[in-house]
Amino acid sequence: MLRFDGVTVHQGSFTLEADFNVRPAAITAILGPSGSGKSTLLAATAGFLPLSAGEIWLDDRRLSPLSPGDRPLSILFQDGNLFPHLDIATNVALGLAPSGNLDRAGREAVASALARVGLVGLESRKPAALSGGQQSRAALARALLRKRPVVLLDEPFAALGPGLRREMLDLVEDVFREETVLLVTHAPEEARAVAAETVFVDNGRAMAPRATTELLDDPPPALRHYMGE
Repeated sequence: MLRFDGVTVHQGSFTLEADFNVRPAAITAILGPSGSGKSTLLAATAGFLPLSAGEIWLDDRRLSPLSPGDRPLSILFQDGNLFPHLDIATNVALGLAPSGNLDRAGREAVASALARVGLVGLESRKPAALSGGQQSRAALARALLRKRPVVLLDEPFAALGPGLRREMLDLVEDVFREETVLLVTHAPEEARAVAAETVFVDNGRAMAPRATTELLDDPPPALRHYMGE
């Protein structure tokens, strides 16, 4: 279980506070307006920002002593972090080996991941030759190969149109069945579509998760205001 135990993060004049548990092996949405602290929460979890107080735990393991590269998680940003000079198969292979050099089992794993996200036949293309949705699928394939227990998604599909964005959310729901997923979004409809629970973040305070349908059907005043009701 991922736990935020009395966490405080100071970033300039901004402060984020979080104290809650995340449901394991499920998608939890991190919902709130721009500047509320959603991405700060993910950055602290990934180790990009230090904690000013508290601790983040994964089961009985403290994450603070671990560098970002050693933390048992994968993170996807909006740009997908694909290397433009490498073909898609090599980009995905980096999820297994930083060198991109794989044995037969590794190459089979890459092929399986690409098939899982619907990119069969596009292995030799460079990112620039793919659509935005296909680039997002490649980034998901790389995260899938890493097989980390926690996956952090920081609005990775924000640049896509509504229909394609929903398609990608469905794909996330399909491929990450055993992982704990934190999905940053500013769209309540995205949370409702795929998230078992939702954390509402407002003005630096990350509230405890609630069942998504329950939260959105009976929102607290700050969320009601954000939703324009």
